[in-house]
Amino acid sequence: MNRLLIVGCGDVARRALPWLLRRCRVYATVRSAAQAQRLRASGVTPIRADLDRRSTLARIAGIAGLVLYSAPPQAHGAHDERARHLAARLASGRSLPRRIVYIGTSGVYGDCRGERVPETRPPAACTPRAQRRLDAERVLRRFGRRRGVAVSILRSPGIYAADRLPIDRIRRGDPVLRQSEDVFTNHIHADDLARLCALALFRARPGRAYNACDDSSIRMGDYFDLVAGTFDLPPPPRVSRAEAARRLSPMTLSFLAESRRLDNTRIKRELRARLRYPDVRAGLAAARGQGAVEPPC
Repeated sequence: MNRLLIVGCGDVARRALPWLLRRCRVYATVRSAAQAQRLRASGVTPIRADLDRRSTLARIAGIAGLVLYSAPPQAHGAHDERARHLAARLASGRSLPRRIVYIGTSGVYGDCRGERVPETRPPAACTPRAQRRLDAERVLRRFGRRRGVAVSILRSPGIYAADRLPIDRIRRGDPVLRQSEDVFTNHIHADDLARLCALALFRARPGRAYNACDDSSIRMGDYFDLVAGTFDLPPPPRVSRAEAARRLSPMTLSFLAESRRLDNTRIKRELRARLRYPDVRAGLAAARGQGAVEPPC
């Protein structure tokens, strides 16, 4: 049976576990006893490790032929030191993994002015967090080339699910951009991203990047309108970019500075993926059917 190491077993990776556990013996890094207990109960072998402390990573070297890396970079700095720590420790094992799949971000493309974006477009990361993600890609690809390990990248856009919707923001009345200044945004349901992770572990091509997104082509304000309408909430107010700059946080504003429409042909052709939720309308309809949002008190 294949051995799989998950580094960063968060929401998306946990959604993939039922499929993965039927095909692999799964190990996952954890940083707390509570995490270890939850994963052990699901059939995963937990390994106490902290990517910020290289001395804790000794046990992961050589433990698995497949690696799913979904841990985010640290919060500050120009480089992803965690990816560097992981690559160094994997290189020190008696055996190397055959394949690494990294869940990155489509933010590495930067602002594309609403253009259609295939994976062949050169990255132009603008924000520090996207630059750290791009650095992680480069670290892992360099490791793969030097060590003969197949490294594949899933560039994920905004991840949503029934429990990952901007309901609080809509209820607060936070504004969105007016139509003439709005940006295109991209999405993937967490269940579909989990499935893409599993497929990539067995089907992705070495050195390949994949836009891990659905078929939606929608502007951000229209997405918020759709969420609001699905759950019988008032639509957010539309404002100018100048007004948004006065009312929204710098983090939120950074998402309004980039516009792109990702091309997902490659995940369908090479990973042979069939999305359960091909667009956000399908995903939101399912969330409504699940009673995902409680009415306000």
